[in-house]
Amino acid sequence: MPTSPRFEELDYRQTPLGELILRRRLLPALDNLEVYEVILGDAYLMSSLFTEVEQALSRLGLAAAKKSAGDGTSLDVVVGGLGLGYTARAALEEPAVGSLLVVDYLEPVIEWHEKGMVPLGPGLNDDARCGYVHGDFFELSLSETEGFDPKDAARMFHAILLDIDHSPANLLHERHGEFYEAEGLRKLAAKIHPGGVFALWSDDPPEESFMKALGEVFASCESHVVSFENPHLERMSESTVYVATKA
Repeated sequence: MPTSPRFEELDYRQTPLGELILRRRLLPALDNLEVYEVILGDAYLMSSLFTEVEQALSRLGLAAAKKSAGDGTSLDVVVGGLGLGYTARAALEEPAVGSLLVVDYLEPVIEWHEKGMVPLGPGLNDDARCGYVHGDFFELSLSETEGFDPKDAARMFHAILLDIDHSPANLLHERHGEFYEAEGLRKLAAKIHPGGVFALWSDDPPEESFMKALGEVFASCESHVVSFENPHLERMSESTVYVATKA
């Protein structure tokens, strides 16, 4: 019976943000656990070994959106950043979600899912509620004439879940910085229904300056520290999920 190689580069692309690599490897120390990784330049964007916080982003954000919208509301949701699909899949596990648009700047990442090159791709493709948008989440957020839905620029959403930058202070590109200031967040909030939610993943501890910016725009905001097991470090690690609710 043929065996899988312990390390395999599945795709390599040059992108405007640098070299993009999708790779798969087996971890002997974890009973040959199969792990998928996305690398952009020198940065690890995503690993299927660590997905707890991405899933918590969806669950915490959508729990707040459901509470505001009330029972029976079909939630329209945007996920910024596709990665390996864990935020999107966790969102689709919520029955109240009626539609989901996943926005990603890197077209190859969308192709990996459409072609079933990553484990969660087929499930996302098969869910009629889910659609992919090739676009710049930050440009679309700040635009007063464009929206996340290419077919309806004025469309508003009950929840927008963001999982792209490492944190509001540790950005993949400096041009994202405007988004995390109060004025940028106001432009995003204009695309959210009253009572709707903006939630964000961050790999850093809660940041007081970002909480202040959220507080200037949204009626309420919370930071949730999410702990998860880190087998590489043989200890627990922590990340943050911010949840802000519009008035």
